[in-house]
Amino acid sequence: MVTHTAVRITAASHHVTVASSTPSITDWSRRYFGPWWQATSSEAGADAGPLVAAGVDETEAAQLAQLVTDYPHDVVTYANAPLLHTRDDDGCVYAHQPDSSLSYQYQPDVLRIAGTEPVPVALAAARLARELLRSQLLADGWHILHASAAVRDGSTVLTLGEKGAGKTTTALLLAQSGWQLLANDRVFVRPDGDGGVDVLPWPSAAAIGLGSLDALGVYDEVRARHLAGERLHPTQHERVSQALTDGKRDPIFASSGKELKPQFFPDQLTTWLGLPLAVSGKAGRIVFPRIAPAAAPAVEGRGRELVDSDFFTAGTEDRYPDVFGLAPKAADDEVRRVLADRLTALPSVSVALNHDRDASAKLLRQLTS
Repeated sequence: MVTHTAVRITAASHHVTVASSTPSITDWSRRYFGPWWQATSSEAGADAGPLVAAGVDETEAAQLAQLVTDYPHDVVTYANAPLLHTRDDDGCVYAHQPDSSLSYQYQPDVLRIAGTEPVPVALAAARLARELLRSQLLADGWHILHASAAVRDGSTVLTLGEKGAGKTTTALLLAQSGWQLLANDRVFVRPDGDGGVDVLPWPSAAAIGLGSLDALGVYDEVRARHLAGERLHPTQHERVSQALTDGKRDPIFASSGKELKPQFFPDQLTTWLGLPLAVSGKAGRIVFPRIAPAAAPAVEGRGRELVDSDFFTAGTEDRYPDVFGLAPKAADDEVRRVLADRLTALPSVSVALNHDRDASAKLLRQLTS
């Protein structure tokens, strides 16, 4: 695979390089990571460090796929699609996703991706570049917290809770009230040397429900851009695109019961929704929201202690299983306990919010001023 373009992705002094002979693939990673991490043009050479070499090459994709399908292999669901994978005697991992015609080969510090179309390859390259950086950050003491986050003057409000509790809504309301959005679902956290907790973003497409867009007052802008031909992230379900075309504002659900939501590129949070973004912060307080449509926004008491289920671990990662063996051999449970203790000691509050944007935002401003 010949490479002509490369972009280096950096977070907390760790990096990975994405290289390709197709400029749109490296441009994709630059767009995807640039708003929250650092993405700069680079040279893909011997000193490039961890490398994702990705390209559109039907022959290579077929050859790599055959190295999986012709031998005993396992099957997992990876990024919502079946992934076949096997490991040879030398530790090289081969994988194949038939639905998207993607094939992979991983040896330490070098991941090759071959496919038949640029967009699926670009998606996979960005996804695996993030996984390579995730492995470095985890080895350096960072952990992943299931939280949304907003930052002002360096101080970060973390919002925690179960699925559907209102974590993203809370962070977006703060971002509409003068804060900077740092994350909408996951954040990296690590104890600092002064008794605090550092926070970094987890770059990803931002999923925001149709009802939430309406409640936040931005549905009409999103629909207008959609009708004008602008496109959201390609992982968005076609039923969501059709709902925007038809002007539907009510939530829509898959047969599994999962809500289907518009999917935004990180930069579209600013260009479409007018939300400023943050690249880092220090944990300052925690909000545990719940959405109560029929109730007035109100404080419901102090927040709870953090528990293991608030963190993503190898055992709880449900979307990106570690088929390539990138994760550190063992997580540092003691660091996670320190994080839980430090975060639990922060000012925290449980709140009920409703679909009245102004009233809910007013309560959050009062609590964070």
